[in-house]
Amino acid sequence: MDERPVIKSRRKGKSQTQSMLIPSERMVADALRLAPPGRLSDLGELRRALAVSYGADACCPVTTQRHLVRLSQDGSAPFWRVVDPDRPFARRLAGGPDRIREALAAER
Repeated sequence: MDERPVIKSRRKGKSQTQSMLIPSERMVADALRLAPPGRLSDLGELRRALAVSYGADACCPVTTQRHLVRLSQDGSAPFWRVVDPDRPFARRLAGGPDRIREALAAER
């Protein structure tokens, strides 16, 4: 955690606020490397873990997905560990659902 996190306050409900982590691509890549190889982990859990580790209430899902798309294009992190190949989002990634299934199988 040598990187300074960006945490923004946002409204949640009528009278509450929530701190939202805007993760960097490196934060997401580091979290992906910690996911167990060969099995599908929950993307929501990855975001929760990132938020907790940087002291925020939540982690931005849109930014996280953008980083996953970029990481899938350059192959610098094991994005397939958190993307369900049967979900529509998998089609947005380089190689699509087939690449995710193949990478998970290769890690087993």
